[in-house]
Amino acid sequence: MSLPVPPVASVHPKTHTLHGDRRNDPYFWLRNRRDPAVIDYLNAENAYAQAYTAGQKALEAQLFEEMKGRMPEDDQSVPFTLHGFRYYSRMEAGKQYPIMCRQQDQVDAPEEILLDLNVMAAGKPFLSLGEFDISPDSRWLALTTDSKGFRQYDLQIKSLQTGKLLKVRRKRVTSVAWALDNATLFYTTEDAVTKRSNQLWRLDIHSGEDTLIHEEEDERFGVDIHLTRSEAYLLYSISSHTTSEVRYLAASTPKGRFKTLARRKQDVEYDVDHHGDHFYLRINDTGPNFRLIRTPVTATTRAHWEEVVPHHEDVCLEDVDLFRDFRVLLLREQGQMQLDITVLASGDSHRITLNEDCYALFGEVNAEFDTHSYRFGYESMTRPETIYDYDVLTRTRTQLKQRQVPSGHDPEQYACERRWIVARDGVQVPVSLVWHKDTPLDGSAPLWLDGYGAYGIASDPYFSGVRLSLLDRGFIFAIAHIRGGGDLGERWHKAGKMRHKMRTFHDFIGIAEALTGPDGIADRNKLVAEGGSAGGLLMGVVANLRPDLFRIILSHVPFVDMLTTMLDDKLPLTVGEYEEWGNPNLPAQYRWMRAYSPYDNLRAQPYPTMLVKTSLHDSQVMYWEPAKYVAKLRTLKTDQHPLLLVTNMDAGHGGASGRYDRLKEAAFDIAFVLGELGVE
Repeated sequence: MSLPVPPVASVHPKTHTLHGDRRNDPYFWLRNRRDPAVIDYLNAENAYAQAYTAGQKALEAQLFEEMKGRMPEDDQSVPFTLHGFRYYSRMEAGKQYPIMCRQQDQVDAPEEILLDLNVMAAGKPFLSLGEFDISPDSRWLALTTDSKGFRQYDLQIKSLQTGKLLKVRRKRVTSVAWALDNATLFYTTEDAVTKRSNQLWRLDIHSGEDTLIHEEEDERFGVDIHLTRSEAYLLYSISSHTTSEVRYLAASTPKGRFKTLARRKQDVEYDVDHHGDHFYLRINDTGPNFRLIRTPVTATTRAHWEEVVPHHEDVCLEDVDLFRDFRVLLLREQGQMQLDITVLASGDSHRITLNEDCYALFGEVNAEFDTHSYRFGYESMTRPETIYDYDVLTRTRTQLKQRQVPSGHDPEQYACERRWIVARDGVQVPVSLVWHKDTPLDGSAPLWLDGYGAYGIASDPYFSGVRLSLLDRGFIFAIAHIRGGGDLGERWHKAGKMRHKMRTFHDFIGIAEALTGPDGIADRNKLVAEGGSAGGLLMGVVANLRPDLFRIILSHVPFVDMLTTMLDDKLPLTVGEYEEWGNPNLPAQYRWMRAYSPYDNLRAQPYPTMLVKTSLHDSQVMYWEPAKYVAKLRTLKTDQHPLLLVTNMDAGHGGASGRYDRLKEAAFDIAFVLGELGVE
């Protein structure tokens, strides 16, 4: 069978010159989505990918059915209670989206459907629910939806008594919060060009009258509004990647003036919660791993600050939850999450203990302030998500729900562990591994290595029904906890950002070499690497640095044309990102970004088999970055390995929005890999 011929993008010469450096950019024209030739090119790439993978359709269908069989088609979330109602969502077989419901908190109360997203999505290829905020009197619902994938959300307000929508419509809404009068809604909006959340508004839902409260002028900062769990204060957060400021207003006086709790100071981040007569601040003013302080609501200057939990060199304070009688600290120690519980009356503290090596631990919805129960979720690479209620007084844990795998799943058939790999500079980098116990660790098994490594976001080990299709076919799956992420606290993040960014890429390469080398557990000839967004940047760099190391690379919505993007301050997110990557308008920072920018460092050499995926309506990493990258790579690569570009023409950064559509995307990816590796 003859293989299809890949499309060739037109060349339109263009040169960028800055700081004495010239960059040729012959595919810059692909930025113009209004040009029919751009859409024609994307469609041609899609057609090529479909033609190339035509032989895998039966396998895709098989994988889809496998994955669907591990997903409970009829399902319901664990209800949470708020103001006398139990709120939950449920899924129905054959439907793509959840149905949002509530019941009065009493025996045999009838179900009330608040939103049926399947009805709302009818006739639309995409739908995403953003805000879902109930007024304190339980009569109103403020909701935001995005119907394109551009993460541009429109606000509507629904009466939960009549079921009707108010005439109020607001565009580009990024967060909402109700005042206690149940008639005032505060909301934030984004700039129409840069998508930076920059304005705070007050809305009278009955008159439809809006008042602009504040506009943040500094382009590094975005804004957000929320109501504290105590429902006493509205907190207006203004933050960049490195610096923050919080302003507060009593929720009972919505027409009052917001006051600043602590003025912003460069490189000091803090967030706020409320309890009784005090505000509590999680703040990094004495160290990168944050401490907890409190200050009277009537006197918030530094002179009145009282330390509650000091900064710890080896433990990162990631979050704080305050309730009437207790507090919960979410701590990250040696890469693992812990819950630290303190009963406020006695001051007694204890931790919830866990007994697995590779797990994810997270707070669930804890809406009520006056409670003695804390809800959290737990999962590992071998065990599905389990939701618990923890009674802080009796120290007893009640299992509320464990995610079901209808087709069957025995955790005892799988093994997981965390290993530490020595990086090229001597630093030990963790990696989490999972495999079926029948899979040999003698260097013969295929390895799927996942990585991200940016923004201080931790890549916690999680359970995946999709992943079981790999493990059951003899794959080892690994998550690389590389520098730049938050896996070992904020120092780990800082060690892999800005001028230190190359460490992220070398960490990933080092883990790949260790796991597939002479003393490794997997076959280098069957090494698959995957990453998305900033993880797609990782894929682009390691493909340039070590194309010989990887057999296949999967790159999702990859940030690969970073210099061109970061030099365009009219694009979404650009200016705020200076604090993560650097500002290329500054010569020194330009140089360190220029050294690894994937698009600018493509060269004539063999490259691995590559599947690159993007979405036309992506607002985080514009479609043209991966499109330009693939077009240029086709002209330079000196091998015959497949290079596919797949563009979802009806989605955004996260891909398809429907649960079945997401499974089909995953089935395509895995079928491609299995076919290329010849795995049965």
